[in-house]
Amino acid sequence: MMHANGRLRRARRTRAKIAELCAVRLTVHRTNLHVYAQIIDATGSKVLASASTLEPEVRKEVANGGNINAAALVGRRIAEKARKAGIESVAFDRSGFRYHGRVKALAEAAREGGLKF
Repeated sequence: MMHANGRLRRARRTRAKIAELCAVRLTVHRTNLHVYAQIIDATGSKVLASASTLEPEVRKEVANGGNINAAALVGRRIAEKARKAGIESVAFDRSGFRYHGRVKALAEAAREGGLKF
């Protein structure tokens, strides 16, 4: 199978490892305009919590969904929602994106919000 997108190829290895560990995972997806985060159960079939810059509450607070401040806000929101759902520790799935900039800001904000990974 040929892959046009290296990011997805990198993401597959991470996901395979997380599935092996049977861990709840925090996935991150970023586009030029938005940042999305989801917490997916260990089977990989159910989304337990999600947050993104598309949410009206987030939109009110940030003018631009594609920057570090927006990513940090999404990180705090996902941590908050995870705590409500009773989730404390997750495996961080950066979906093949480099741990840098917005992905890093989201991860650090989620850690500050009380998520362990």
